[in-house]
Amino acid sequence: MTPLLIDQLPPPLPAERIIELNRPKTDLHTLRHYSWNGWDLEVPPGVFVPGETSRMIHRRLLDDEIDVRGRSYAAMGVGLGVEAIVAGLRGASHVYALDVHPASVEATEAGYRRIVGDDGPGILHLGVGNLFDPLPDGTRLDVITFNPPAVSRPVSEDPDVVRNVCAGAAVTDAFFSEIAERDLLTPGGEIHLIVSNTADLRHIIGHAVDEGFTAHVHHRHDWNDGVLTYLFRLTREDAR
Repeated sequence: MTPLLIDQLPPPLPAERIIELNRPKTDLHTLRHYSWNGWDLEVPPGVFVPGETSRMIHRRLLDDEIDVRGRSYAAMGVGLGVEAIVAGLRGASHVYALDVHPASVEATEAGYRRIVGDDGPGILHLGVGNLFDPLPDGTRLDVITFNPPAVSRPVSEDPDVVRNVCAGAAVTDAFFSEIAERDLLTPGGEIHLIVSNTADLRHIIGHAVDEGFTAHVHHRHDWNDGVLTYLFRLTREDAR
């Protein structure tokens, strides 16, 4: 597969269009419910309900297109925890559910314990903190998924909205730098990152390449409203 050329990626949409497309819902700080794959999950206040971009990852984990069977898997920004639940059911050896938001990690644990249970084949690790800070030194990961809050324009002053939507490219810069600096990815390991042209795709992937990663477009979805969403698969050939 030919590596991606950065200039093949589109620039961000105009600022006014980005803001229009990402106006937050008014129910974020209420108790909600979410149903998917026959599961009914309670969504506590402040925890985001997964959208269609998250479901792009969830479906691929469920059908083993993103293969975690017998592998060490980290769900970065785990939110409600659907990807952690799927990974547990698909036989990941270790599932690291990571989020800066304590209520999201608590919601993940509740859903995982109820649907996967304590007798599943893998071990659930819960971590509250910035990016990979909760991981002990020496942790190695085979698969990492991330649907980052990389929207490039502020759409709200609510810190919960910023945390989940519009933290910008700084969060992905730190994400890739930390993986490289801590050598978190195993040989043959892979990162699945989903971002759209509401973010600065060229900067995000360019920084990943600068940190030694090779990027491929795994999937591209055109929403027919100007938004192009990319699911990237990134590897790091010099992982030890």
